[in-house]
Amino acid sequence: MTREEGSMSPSVNVAILDDDPRIGMIIQSYLKTLKCNTTLYTDPLQCLAEIEQFPVDILITDVDMPGMSGLDVLERIKKTAPHTEVIVVTGAAGKAEAIRALKLGAFDFFEKPVDRQAISMTVSRTLRYRQIGQERDMLATQVQVFSEQERDRSGVSGLVSQSPAMRKIMHDAELVAKAPGTSVLITGESGTGKELIARAIHHGSTRRNHPFVAINCSAVPGELAESTLFGHVKGSFTGAVSERKGCFELADGGTLFLDEIGDMPTEMQAKLLRVLEDKQVTPVGGSKSRLVNVRILSATNVNIIEKIASRKFRADLFYRLAGFAITLPPLRERKIEIPYLADHFNRLFSKEMGFPCPAVDKDALDLLMAYDFPGNIRELRNIIERALIECRGGTIHAEHIHCWSLPPDTQGRKSEPAEAGGALPAAVAPLVESAPHNLKAVEATAIRRALSASGGNVAAAARMLGVNRPKLYRMMAALHIDTH
Repeated sequence: MTREEGSMSPSVNVAILDDDPRIGMIIQSYLKTLKCNTTLYTDPLQCLAEIEQFPVDILITDVDMPGMSGLDVLERIKKTAPHTEVIVVTGAAGKAEAIRALKLGAFDFFEKPVDRQAISMTVSRTLRYRQIGQERDMLATQVQVFSEQERDRSGVSGLVSQSPAMRKIMHDAELVAKAPGTSVLITGESGTGKELIARAIHHGSTRRNHPFVAINCSAVPGELAESTLFGHVKGSFTGAVSERKGCFELADGGTLFLDEIGDMPTEMQAKLLRVLEDKQVTPVGGSKSRLVNVRILSATNVNIIEKIASRKFRADLFYRLAGFAITLPPLRERKIEIPYLADHFNRLFSKEMGFPCPAVDKDALDLLMAYDFPGNIRELRNIIERALIECRGGTIHAEHIHCWSLPPDTQGRKSEPAEAGGALPAAVAPLVESAPHNLKAVEATAIRRALSASGGNVAAAARMLGVNRPKLYRMMAALHIDTH
């Protein structure tokens, strides 16, 4: 046995088995270009013993070897190290052997004489499919099947809201929760709380004692979407070493939440529609359909009507999903919620951090109320979390509030650039002209003069300088100016 390591990728391990060490060394040299770790074997029994103890990603084995053939090695590897992909090397007249190897579970084959391009293409293709399998398994473990402890939530009645718009939405959600077979489409900008409403509907329904399964459609690669939703049977594709249930079966009796449904690949939309109509799923590679009893809640932050008009989303699927529609307004249109949401996150994070719940002073709250929140509730949550980290249990002041405006094209709305030390307006232009070599010093002088003239009142100083208060606070923070 000889071992040689590629210089860049220690994560890909390839075993090469050939009774002729010269051929094995040729293959090993070709694999250098792919930056693989390679181990060369001439004895099949030694190769098997080591792979069974320390599995590799890929085994490249000759078929025709004395004592134990490559096909015998393949059969044993598939039983003892099923996650190892096997590539067989056949003679020029070995087509029958290659076909048998594929039936036994080999990923691919190539013929002698050994060709650099054939080896590189075969190994690269094997690694790609192996990566897809790993992504599929990772997605399967990330599917959120909520535990028994989460099933005792109070549903829609547990949500607290102050705005008339949200109270209407909560009323609608409570009504539709009592119709456990009705599909619901929840729309709204990113961060407005669509999944929170979906969970509340589930926990307020008669399905509350069954699973709530959530999947982000935009995070599932197209080649894994069918397996993720409908499951697969053993051997249905490379890497399918065991049967796996899909999201529909995992959610049987409960609720399946399809987040970002507007980003679902078009080829999957027809398959999803058929399942919704037939209430049956057929796993990838399977021949038998399985009945499922699932309520579908879906959400999107895109304009689904525009998607339908541009033929990127099926109209018939839309009507199937939107048995009842709920649209969540952005936080900027329900600012009355901000103090209550801020207090909720304040209590939540202070408890997690082990701090006493701090007070929020008026200037900090005014700053929050003046902000546009392009990131909606999610952004408010992050702002409060950071403020608590900075104040460490003391009062939250304005300097602890960091509002990061997003680029102008975000969600089709204009927002203020995030430069904390941006240039001052025309009101201080004469000062800038008098000292253009040090703009920050001029800005600092102008701000301090305005604060002095206003007796430390930030709002009045902002009016003198011709800027809004949030921008003035950001400039003060960048220039290390406080009001004390």
